[in-house]
Amino acid sequence: MTERTTVKRTTGWLVIETIKNYGVDTVFGIPGTHNLEFYRPLAEFGIRAVTSRHEQGAGYAADGWSLQTGRPGVVITTSGPGLLNALSAAGTAYAESRPMIILAPGPARGKEFADVGTLHETKDQLSAAAAIVERASRVQTAGEAVAAVHEAFELFATTRPRPVYIEVPLDLLEEEIGEEIADAELTARDFPPVSAPDAALVAAAAAALAGAQDPVILAGGGSRGAGGELRRLAERLGAPVVTTLNAKGVLDETHPLALGSNLRLAAARNRARDADVLLVVGAKLGGAELWVDALEARGRVIRVDLLASQIHKNQRAEIGIVADAAAAIAAIGEALDGLDGPGAQSAGPRDAAASVAATREAVRAESAELDGVNTALGELIAGTLPENAIVSTDSSQIAYWGLLNAVTARVPNSTPYMGTYATLGYGLPAAIGSRIAAPERPVFAVLGDGALMFSMQEFITVVEQGIDVTVVVVDNGGYAEIQQNEADAGIAPVGVVLAQPDWAAVATAFGGAGHRVANAAELATAVDAAVSRGGLQLIHLQQDAFDLGSGANA
Repeated sequence: MTERTTVKRTTGWLVIETIKNYGVDTVFGIPGTHNLEFYRPLAEFGIRAVTSRHEQGAGYAADGWSLQTGRPGVVITTSGPGLLNALSAAGTAYAESRPMIILAPGPARGKEFADVGTLHETKDQLSAAAAIVERASRVQTAGEAVAAVHEAFELFATTRPRPVYIEVPLDLLEEEIGEEIADAELTARDFPPVSAPDAALVAAAAAALAGAQDPVILAGGGSRGAGGELRRLAERLGAPVVTTLNAKGVLDETHPLALGSNLRLAAARNRARDADVLLVVGAKLGGAELWVDALEARGRVIRVDLLASQIHKNQRAEIGIVADAAAAIAAIGEALDGLDGPGAQSAGPRDAAASVAATREAVRAESAELDGVNTALGELIAGTLPENAIVSTDSSQIAYWGLLNAVTARVPNSTPYMGTYATLGYGLPAAIGSRIAAPERPVFAVLGDGALMFSMQEFITVVEQGIDVTVVVVDNGGYAEIQQNEADAGIAPVGVVLAQPDWAAVATAFGGAGHRVANAAELATAVDAAVSRGGLQLIHLQQDAFDLGSGANA
């Protein structure tokens, strides 16, 4: 236990100490008049406080940190506007099923809905948060505040991880607590493991897979803790593995059975649809990932998910196993022992590697036909990046048309993204959180100019934190996709062709270094130099002036 040097042990102190006991050593947010008691104990416990320049950035940085550590990102906001600014990040964490804790002060007890003009007064911030997060609570005692932290970690450990909001009334937050709450009550708890998969359903799944001639595994975000089990089962079955963007890298994408994270392209999506047995692990199969209304699988469907409510969501399952992904996949593998059929013998991949390679080439050709420029740019950028790079992105054309198809992820969470919430302003702060959590890996944010404008204030956070982040901004002059949407709807361009700053100069003004590149050779040189120099580095690529050579089939 860390020896205290501050005598004022408030409710805020207890909350932070409990969070620290669960292994969280970094928090994100902005200090404010009302939240100081959350900040008081941070130095005492050796917790790094990362101050963003907007609470939305704090939330996205916390998400990037969480993806690399496996622990929930913690965001501290002030009451009213600070909390509301962070709710876009909470919405992202909810849509993408990621753990996050948001701490904020609220009106003093008895002052709810007073409407008397106090600082940051908000009609009902608890209900505002509750409309976005998985669980929102307003505590009334110090004991309840500590319990709310334990309940959040129990949720993350035992069910679908989604954001939690804990509101502490201002008077309670600042209330000094004596010995009525013992240190033992703040200790991290062990939570019971998720129930074992149903043996009969596991046996049925194994029998179906054993008899399959053309099985395919579709892995979603719920499979990210089951990479080893998934790889072993795929190799035993000779089954290609296609992933959602949240599961990108759960199977090393250099593996001969890896189809990549290209479900939004028909060549990969149809490979899953046409399997005679499709095993779906931890994926909701939503339209944001598929880019069609439904997968409409033609073969038998087996689904594994932590929640019963997900088993038939967007695609009915013949066999539905409610369990932790790693436990269920391992059990299916064991149940294959002694069964007859093509998938029952431990003979390694059959001839699936050739069909996987063909499908990947079809995906690339489809991407080039749909958007040759961004496909070529994505491949060029991906080809310059270090093998172990973390590459965060926004909902930019360069991301979903090009880069995310081209980057090869060797491990999960190497490409922080939010395919369902599809926000702008995510990529740069997510890169910040990722680098703080994984300082041994080079970190890049690759995004469009429109997206970068949502979070460019976080350049100074990179500089202030003394970390290395390289930003590659692909400048297409505004909101190019929306301009095309307008054209398709017969609307003349309105609000989409945007003025641009001198991006290289902006990065330099913030204390970093900016570079302009005009061709592939300059890009490769700039990336290498950025990694070597460290700090904030920005590479500006003006799309309509960039020399793509013969790489674009637009």
